[in-house]
Amino acid sequence: MSSHRGTSTRPARPRPLTATTPQSARRPGAFRSVEFRLRIKRVIDVFAALLGLILATPVLAVAAAFVVLHFGKPMLFRQERTGRHGRRIQVYKLRTMSDERDAEGNLLPDGFRCRGVGPVLRRLSIDELPQLWNVLRGDLSLVGPRPLLPRYDPWYTNRERLRFLMPPGLTGLQQISGRNTLAWADRLELDARYVETWSLREDLRILLRTVGKVVRGSGVVVDPSAHMLDLDKERQLAWASS
Repeated sequence: MSSHRGTSTRPARPRPLTATTPQSARRPGAFRSVEFRLRIKRVIDVFAALLGLILATPVLAVAAAFVVLHFGKPMLFRQERTGRHGRRIQVYKLRTMSDERDAEGNLLPDGFRCRGVGPVLRRLSIDELPQLWNVLRGDLSLVGPRPLLPRYDPWYTNRERLRFLMPPGLTGLQQISGRNTLAWADRLELDARYVETWSLREDLRILLRTVGKVVRGSGVVVDPSAHMLDLDKERQLAWASS
């Protein structure tokens, strides 16, 4: 999938969830070629996720014990995200935060609740290992745009909606380019660029670079909300002031 240019600088406004197929995928035979490569991608995902779960079982067992010790049960955190073609999926992670609340019953900021073993699990991305199960289920791919919250769906630009043409991933171009340190516009542009230029070779390159990022623990922010607004809030403010 290649070029798709021409984005508006005006802030996005809410709209129904749709995605436009890139011009390169509209050529005769191009769609069949892409779908064939996606089937190969799926086969690789299944074998790699199965192997990953087997190898990660001891790490998951130890991490789960620490989670229960620090935060209690349940040890897993489940959250709804938007997957390919706008389908809702349930994504699993190890808990890295407590449920501590203020006097009014509101959850404390992430920075206060993510303590003890939590930051370590996030820095090493161990908290995301349960998502290998999501890969086996077909909810996720190993590589792709990271799945985001459904409440963000109306606020994407047309170009940013390219993300819904590919399966969401455990890692992606965004993750190896800065992760939580990037502004929303930069993150979503990288996701769109990934869809346009996707290839199995590019997936392999991203996976290899992800390993280095995980080992160094770079780009991880414990409390992203302390550094930037959620996407919907940011664009609501931008639209209101435009």
